[in-house]
Amino acid sequence: MRTGAAAGHVGYYHEAILYDSDEHLLAVVLPFLLGGIEAGEPTVVGFGHRNAELVRRALPTGAAVTFLPGGPLYARPTAAIRAYRKLLGSYVADGARQIRIVGELPPAVLGATWDWWARYESAINHAYDDFPLWSMCAYDARSTPSRVLADVARTHPRVALPDGSHVPTDVYTEPASYLAEHRLMLPDPVQRTAPTVELVDPTPAEARDAVRAAHWGQLPGDHLDDLVVSVSEVVSNALRHGLPPVRMRLWSASDRMVVTVHDRGPGPTDPYAGLLPAGNGAAGGLGLWISHQSCNHVALHRDADGFTVRLTAGNPYFPV
Repeated sequence: MRTGAAAGHVGYYHEAILYDSDEHLLAVVLPFLLGGIEAGEPTVVGFGHRNAELVRRALPTGAAVTFLPGGPLYARPTAAIRAYRKLLGSYVADGARQIRIVGELPPAVLGATWDWWARYESAINHAYDDFPLWSMCAYDARSTPSRVLADVARTHPRVALPDGSHVPTDVYTEPASYLAEHRLMLPDPVQRTAPTVELVDPTPAEARDAVRAAHWGQLPGDHLDDLVVSVSEVVSNALRHGLPPVRMRLWSASDRMVVTVHDRGPGPTDPYAGLLPAGNGAAGGLGLWISHQSCNHVALHRDADGFTVRLTAGNPYFPV
């Protein structure tokens, strides 16, 4: 038997908390956690240090709540999905009928890299739907950019309020539709300069050589290797599944390397490409899955001119 607002619900019960004060946050989170403890359900907090300590101090001493290290968990969307699915699977294997989790994304990801975290927030409605999960994702309405809050409303079916109510978000969009949209790719400032490399219809080997030749020590060796593999995979996808010409551009900055691969095709048909393993044979899915695990940021963009993948290795947090 599931308890609380998710009683009778099958699958993932996904909510947002849009708080404007510590008191607002605690008014939602504490009853949620205490209700889980009372019901004997696995109860988890995945906050950053400040909010984790705020909640820890407000809970009764010895409360049966698991605190996860919020920052490392959210290094990349694919890593977060894998880690949470493993955690959820372990709880279900131990007999859990419902799992309660409250978490938050690090503030840094709400800027230039928000696009792939918006895709994450949408995709998990599908990725976690085979678990009896009730989770709340907290966003500070005072500091979160308005464009992020707009996406939060579209990726969370409901909002949890301090009075104990759970209000549907009228603009919630099903993942398959949301992820298929033509989304804006914020330009990296380095892209305002001339590219270091520009190739048309390169072979994967030529693409790999170009990345290595453009590297002058700004990335650790393993990060460079990851970028080389990712570029090779994305170029292969574009040549095999896209429409010519395939254009690869590369920019080098002091703290990152940025590569775009563009073709005239529509891109992958799988809306979850990159975020979930390519298990349905969708064109191009494996390459995007590899790049999402290897790069510090992957942006996808569709428009009338075709499909573009941008790969960033190094520091992806440029000002927006």
